[in-house]
This record gives sequence, C-alpha cells and structure tokens, in this order.
Amino acid sequence: MKRPIILFVLLFSLSALLYSQASDSTLNQHIIIETSLGDIEIVLYDDTPLHRDNMIKLIQDDFYSGQVFHRVIPNFMIQGGDPYSVDAPRGRRLGTGGPGYRIPAEFRDNHFHKKGALAAARMGDATNPEKESSGSQFYIVQGQVFNTDQLSVMQSSANRSPFTPEQIQIYTTIGGTPHLDGDYTVFGEVVSGLEFLEAIASMKTDTYNRPLEDVVFSIKLK
Repeated sequence: MKRPIILFVLLFSLSALLYSQASDSTLNQHIIIETSLGDIEIVLYDDTPLHRDNMIKLIQDDFYSGQVFHRVIPNFMIQGGDPYSVDAPRGRRLGTGGPGYRIPAEFRDNHFHKKGALAAARMGDATNPEKESSGSQFYIVQGQVFNTDQLSVMQSSANRSPFTPEQIQIYTTIGGTPHLDGDYTVFGEVVSGLEFLEAIASMKTDTYNRPLEDVVFSIKLK
C-alpha cells in the first residue's frame, strides 16, 4: 500500500507545483492599450484576481481588437470595452455590449480612483445592487484635482469610509474621481502613457460622449 500512497503524494505535489507556476504567470501582469494616438501601459493588480484574469483571457481571445473609446468625458474618464464599437457607424449609441456575463465586485481599500486608475464599468444600482462589474467594459480615470474642503464636503454628504491620508494627498495633488470609490472596482493603473489619456480625454465629442474622431484601440499582453 505504501507505493500507491507515495505515487499519489508525488502526483499531488506535481499538480500543485504546476498550478502554482500557472498562477505566478499572471502576477504583475502588464498590458498595452495600443491606440491611434499612442500606447498606454497598465499594470493589473494581483489582489483583484477575478478582474485581472478576466481581462487577460479577453486579451488572449482578441476580444479588444479594433474597438473605440465610445464614452469620453473631460476631467472624468475615458471608457471602452464595448464589442459593438468595432466599425460602429457614426450616430449609433454604444455602451451596451459585453461578453454576456458580470464579474463580482472586488473592492479594495488600497485601490482608489486616482488619475490613471483602471476600473470596471457596470450597470447602475437599481438593476445591479451587488455592484457587479461589466464583463468587458472598463474606464481609465482622468479626473481632476480637489482641495481639502471639497473632499470634506464629499465625505460628509456621502455614506462612505473616511478618506485615508494617502487618498487625500493624491486627490489634492494628482487628482482623480473620489466620489466613485467603493462603488466601482479598481483593478489596475497606468504606468506610462498618461499623456495619451489626456489627449483622448480632451477630444471633442458628440451628444453620446463619443469622440468626433474615433480613437481605435487594441489591447495586448506585455
């Protein structure tokens, strides 16, 4: 009986090792959003694994090939990830497409909506009380700089956790969209190419907030 037991232990150990190696391959994963204006590099957070692994899978499936940033609001964010945006004619309202599933929220106190944050879009609370994320749509925060008085008002008027010293320091220097904290999952951040985020966010848009000149993008793993 000893040999089968030893063999089982060896097989179990090998499986665990292979699983560990496969999991490690996703750690500190960087992605490149190749846009018609320039490339934006983003690191995906390891402590939001559901969102990280989902984006990696979609990238590997070429899901994000040839899409456009369909919703751009200056001093707020740029949004993409709608498969219906590929070759979409002018005048079509976008933002309803996706892979057909949602992702459970992964809120983390250490990840917030600073400038350059990558976050998941989602349906509103009325139809989505669990705040589950869209399976593919995302946004990158441009935001704006706030002063401490503005943050205090925001703090007192919302049912939210107090801003941390780090949040206050960043929101009053780099900027962001603090009112979204705790409502949308932040799962990465820009590490290079912020100038292209700024360029996209400054573009003129139509009544649906779609840039008058399409910004086409594809995403690849680095």
